[in-house]
Amino acid sequence: MNSRVPRRPLRASLAVLTLLALGACEDRGVATGEVEITIPPGASFAQVTDTLLARDLISIPWLFRGYARLRGNDRQVRSGLYRMPADAGWTEILDQLVAGRVVALPLTIPEGFTLRQMAPRLADATGLPLELVEERLAEATQGDEEWQDVPGPGLEGYLFPDTYHFTPGVPLDTVIRAMVQRYRQVWTEERRERADELGLSEQEVMTLASIVQAEARRTHEMPIISAVFHNRIRLGYPLQADPTVQYALEERQSRLLYSHIDEAADNPYNTYSNPGLPPGPIGAPGEAAIDATLAPADVSYLYFVARPDGTHIFTRTLEEHNRARVTARREWQAHER
Repeated sequence: MNSRVPRRPLRASLAVLTLLALGACEDRGVATGEVEITIPPGASFAQVTDTLLARDLISIPWLFRGYARLRGNDRQVRSGLYRMPADAGWTEILDQLVAGRVVALPLTIPEGFTLRQMAPRLADATGLPLELVEERLAEATQGDEEWQDVPGPGLEGYLFPDTYHFTPGVPLDTVIRAMVQRYRQVWTEERRERADELGLSEQEVMTLASIVQAEARRTHEMPIISAVFHNRIRLGYPLQADPTVQYALEERQSRLLYSHIDEAADNPYNTYSNPGLPPGPIGAPGEAAIDATLAPADVSYLYFVARPDGTHIFTRTLEEHNRARVTARREWQAHER
């Protein structure tokens, strides 16, 4: 009988012990600070190791691969953007990659933004070409099953303005769903009851709120601006809201002229030439504008004109409004000087 110990099992045991010892030492780098790495979807573990080596997070790639294989982690790494200490050890690196503790970057959408204004930020977050994002946003209509939870006619006004956190390269549909879900959270039972009391649909509230948002520069004036539009609707007056004309125009104008109003005369969003509310929102209102629309101030104003400091002069008659326009014009001229 041969009493010698087989070499292969002995060598395997020694390899395991070596790798365990290396894992305990964790081959830490000497750099300080944090290192960002990106693991693309479908990357092999060899590619992951090459990335870690290139960023000086490891120095002995073949031993690191063996250590990961021993732990059963070589097929468990998740894709995404990671940020980890430059002196992280093997265990810490693998734990983070396997757990998928990826970096979530903020995506901020200001109140009042239109889909056109949102598109570049969504393109940056998703990594998609701007033209593709714009096309996808424009194609989403009320009839799409995916977006049937919003009143329509499209997504305009229903991607709620807020700060979100997504991993780089997040799918566009994921972003849109999150923003629509945030919008749905705004419509509490109390707000629905208030809309019913006013005889307004959800779409009408959001449309008017988007105009209030666009007109207001001071939050405390939102209920008064809302009251002006409610009063005009009640009396059958056209809203004559400049932001709706700006929305109807292909390019935003620094100063809206009568010629611009005439240019967009046939556009249904022009509230100078069309009575009542436009077909849908002209931007994404925040909660303050929505609440102001649902709770307008108890005032009888029918007109307002903007001043350089962001406030407005509110008036009840056309005669008063014309005098207010003269006052505001003088203030603007002094401001420009």
